[in-house]
Amino acid sequence: MRYLVGLILIAALALGGAWVVAGRMEGPAIEIGKPEQFVGVSTPLEVSVGVTATQLSDLRVVFEQNGAEVPLFSLAEPGEATTRQDGDRVFVAGTISKETVPTLKSGTARIVVTAARPVMYGLRDAESSAVRDVQVRLERPRVSVLSTHHYINHGGSEMIVYRVSPEDVESGVVVGDLEYPGYPAAGVTVDGIRISDPAIRVAFFALLFDQDLNTPMRLYARDPAGNTARADFDRRTFPKPFKRSRIQLDDPFLDRVVPAILESTADVKPEGDTLAKFLAINGELRQKNAEQIASFAAQTAPEMLWRGVVFHPFRNTAVESAFADQRTYFYKGQEVDRQVHLGFDLASLAGAPILAANRGKVLFADELGIYGNCVIIDHGMGVQSLYAHLSSIDVQAGDMVEKEQTLGRSGMTGLAGGDHLHFTMLVHGRMVNPVEWWDAHWIEDRMLRKLRAN
Repeated sequence: MRYLVGLILIAALALGGAWVVAGRMEGPAIEIGKPEQFVGVSTPLEVSVGVTATQLSDLRVVFEQNGAEVPLFSLAEPGEATTRQDGDRVFVAGTISKETVPTLKSGTARIVVTAARPVMYGLRDAESSAVRDVQVRLERPRVSVLSTHHYINHGGSEMIVYRVSPEDVESGVVVGDLEYPGYPAAGVTVDGIRISDPAIRVAFFALLFDQDLNTPMRLYARDPAGNTARADFDRRTFPKPFKRSRIQLDDPFLDRVVPAILESTADVKPEGDTLAKFLAINGELRQKNAEQIASFAAQTAPEMLWRGVVFHPFRNTAVESAFADQRTYFYKGQEVDRQVHLGFDLASLAGAPILAANRGKVLFADELGIYGNCVIIDHGMGVQSLYAHLSSIDVQAGDMVEKEQTLGRSGMTGLAGGDHLHFTMLVHGRMVNPVEWWDAHWIEDRMLRKLRAN
């Protein structure tokens, strides 16, 4: 009997020890992916747990606000949420909205996730939890148009003045599927105009050469919670004829430009003869260069840096090629390529001084593929200018330059047939017709008129 009692005592001690050990084991690893900080009118819910579905004994997602708890998901009652297994993780996806949380109100709240897995052969469950504090915002932002008469040339730019609230929302113009962000109008200091209302915004936008004339355009506003608003504005679009030209390639040109460009870039490594390498440069490298140029839009200043309104017009030059010139390339009588030239080629004297079109900050001053020695200047509010094929560069990234300050000398670096300047303007990283920015009448009608009215 004493032996049996001893065995029972040992078993009880072992079981108690196992119970204690099991209680110290970690529960499933929980990650709350979404929402990160804000909950809006309809916000995605994403939760993942670091076990397989068969290893879970419990999984609950609860929304807590003002002392009330609303279940969003559980293994027994998943509701509208869905689950999926991906490797050794279980993912839960759902939505937080008035439909799933009828008591949802603006203010603070939190999401609580609890998960458990059986341990010690089901002797006990190891539980874990994760909490995410969030801010609920149910009021949609407001956006309204202030300026009137918006005229957009095909391939050209425009400006709109509008009011948005609250102040922390993202806003701007969307043209088709392309967004052009707006900036505080208080950052405008031009022609004696100053706007102090913090709710007023200015957005520069474009109708690109390859977009349809009837491409939809509208204002948008989007707050951190994902709530959105939109507003239409009056506008007229005007077609512009784009030139077509034939470019004859010859071996001396290819032998000069192809090796030089390939030595200066690692972005493409074409195989084949010189013509095949040229075609890779003219196509693949051109596209990669365009993507790099577009990336500088993220570095634009939120205020207007330029002065004097009208950009330097480069009058004492001959126009060798215009904006959106549709080029067809021929080699030994055969068509070999087609590309679009998105800038103006301007020539005067070899090695002529290249002047800054307006005041701004140098973002790039180096070799850039097909553009050779290239300078990119940010003028603020998404407006930038590009100068290519320079023989030498006199500025460096980070410099502030004044209007008509020398940036370097003209040349024939990159994909240039002769000594000239390739110049273009950019709006949020997208190339637009620079002719408008040289025109005082365009500046007056598209910009100053609208700013004075507000």
